[in-house]
Amino acid sequence: MTESGKEMLAAARFIKEIGRGKDGARSLSRDDAHTLYAAMLEERVSDLELGAILLAMRVKGESVDEIAGFLDAAETSFAPLQAPQGAYAPVVLPSYNGSRHMANLTPLLALLLAREGVPVLMHGVTHDPQRVTSAEIFAALGLPHAASVQEAEAALARRQPVFIPIQVLAPKMARLLAMRRILGVRNSTHTLVKIMQPFAGPALRLTSYTHPEYLEMLSKYFGSAAPHQRGDAFLMRGTEGETVANARRAQQIDWFHDGQRTMLVEKQKVAEEIPDLPEGRDADVTARWIEAVLKGEKTVPIAIVEQVEHCVAVVAALSAAR
Repeated sequence: MTESGKEMLAAARFIKEIGRGKDGARSLSRDDAHTLYAAMLEERVSDLELGAILLAMRVKGESVDEIAGFLDAAETSFAPLQAPQGAYAPVVLPSYNGSRHMANLTPLLALLLAREGVPVLMHGVTHDPQRVTSAEIFAALGLPHAASVQEAEAALARRQPVFIPIQVLAPKMARLLAMRRILGVRNSTHTLVKIMQPFAGPALRLTSYTHPEYLEMLSKYFGSAAPHQRGDAFLMRGTEGETVANARRAQQIDWFHDGQRTMLVEKQKVAEEIPDLPEGRDADVTARWIEAVLKGEKTVPIAIVEQVEHCVAVVAALSAAR
């Protein structure tokens, strides 16, 4: 028991299972994963044990049961949002990578969906010293970040696209994300924020992966372990880690609905004609280009047009089924 009255979790039995290296480690059950991650979120694990857990999982890699148990705990650690009633269920856009080489067009995707009347919630980090974040582009577009869940819900009701920082949406998860600055490597929470569903009702999650092993694991999660009542998911290789279709070469997009997997977009070759894209990748240049697209002065990249169409069709069906 700590001074704050929290009963600490003795994590040694979990570390013993996951801490035996990539080949010798064993995976936790879904229930044990839930117990462990809930304690991590509630700061009921000592700093020494927390570091050991994060690094052990980094080396071992997460199993489907572990991700499922972690996410069960994560989604009960913050207040879920209420989506507005209407013709469309909401779209959830995680944005945690930003762009290093290309212009980050995730905000364009959000604005195009909102223009169709779809409630759009983007959550993520506000700043990355080496990348241009969606949050910075939202600010350059004059779109303020939601300072509370209630503020986000009010904007969604007005059919405005919302960016909510992870520290506002899920502060306990944000604390674990910030461990990267201390340990120097990502941890399981970086995967969880990209697949979590922050609404009380069904929604469409746009999710991405960066390494082939995550494609296999996340496909199994959405196919067999994700609660179907939480809605659907699109899974694709990230555009520099982001969930917007690559304007130069559209990625394969798989749709998961009630555990069934459908390929919506096939992997495509490099476009024969290079689309008219922003001349730079900084936030102001990208924001001005997005404004030109919305005014009809620039053309929306075909891959993003198709992505919007698929999103609208799926969230319309999700809403009709409610």
